[in-house]
Amino acid sequence: MRRLWRLALAAPVALTLVACDLRERPAGMDAGGPVVPSIVGYAEGGEIMFMHTEASDPQIADTLTKMMRSPVLTVPTLAQTPESARAVVYVFANGIRPRGDSGPLEYQPDVFDAPPGTPGYSPLREVHLVTWTDPSRARVLKAAAEVKEAEARGELTVQRPGVVVNMPFLTWPGGGQR
Repeated sequence: MRRLWRLALAAPVALTLVACDLRERPAGMDAGGPVVPSIVGYAEGGEIMFMHTEASDPQIADTLTKMMRSPVLTVPTLAQTPESARAVVYVFANGIRPRGDSGPLEYQPDVFDAPPGTPGYSPLREVHLVTWTDPSRARVLKAAAEVKEAEARGELTVQRPGVVVNMPFLTWPGGGQR
């Protein structure tokens, strides 16, 4: 009888705890605190997953925060890191607007050089802004080598605005959890 009585008292407490845990939370938060969403990109022809955590430019940090609905901090000193400590991310300013995952400017997902396990890997990425010369001839590129070849043929231009973003990989071809 005592056991039944304890169960009867415990049930409402358990339901209250479950209800509290299911209450709506602000975007980018879960029961344990902030959630950093993963993003789709490309490296060496394969799909990768990565995240943004900090950016050297406040406007870029704000754009990424709104895109991900998760805070991206502004850390101006990232732009002062030596070039040898950075890898490259190609961000598309025009071209293909995918139906699914896109980059921060709403065009194709970002393309990365130097994934983990290759020379030059760094989570600190120097942003290279890619603009197709003729956007109607744009195609999805999935490797840094493809971006460089298209640039050499005059199909696109690449600008270096001096922005550095911390973009650690979560998954990549041949490594990471999938």
